[in-house]
Amino acid sequence: MKHYLLIILGILQCLIVVQAIEHAPAKPINQEQLQTIVPYAVQGTVQTFTKTVHGGVQHVVIKSADNDASQIKLIQGHLQKRAEQYQAGNYAATERLHGAEMPGLAQLKKAKVDDIKVQYQALDNGGQIHFSTEYPQFVQALHEWFDAQAEDHGNPDIPDHNSHHSPAAE
Repeated sequence: MKHYLLIILGILQCLIVVQAIEHAPAKPINQEQLQTIVPYAVQGTVQTFTKTVHGGVQHVVIKSADNDASQIKLIQGHLQKRAEQYQAGNYAATERLHGAEMPGLAQLKKAKVDDIKVQYQALDNGGQIHFSTEYPQFVQALHEWFDAQAEDHGNPDIPDHNSHHSPAAE
């Protein structure tokens, strides 16, 4: 009888540990994890996610005032490639980094190719990807996805940069 009780207690303890692991909050993405996916020097960049009325804008810009041309080219090439993937409905890179349960991701993957417009733009100090849609379910998914990205990567302000974007409330 004692053995059965010990076995049952052991099983219960395992179940509690499994439940705790499943419900643990996701850790923010660290620089080393991100560096395995991107070709540019992550520590020398600032990445932001700004929500807009119809979606949002992802920026990756170089921190250095001297604007390292080689790093800027690497940022621009990477963002252009990602924009092409996103426009085609391919979110595999994001899923590998953040996991399949990332907020908004499942809904974004349901979108047809023309449901979400994705535009890459080179900037003097990096680049940006603009996401926009007229479909409320995809605006909501983009906002959830941007919130999760901002939480995982951090979302610092870029001085004097957001002034040219419409706020999410407009």
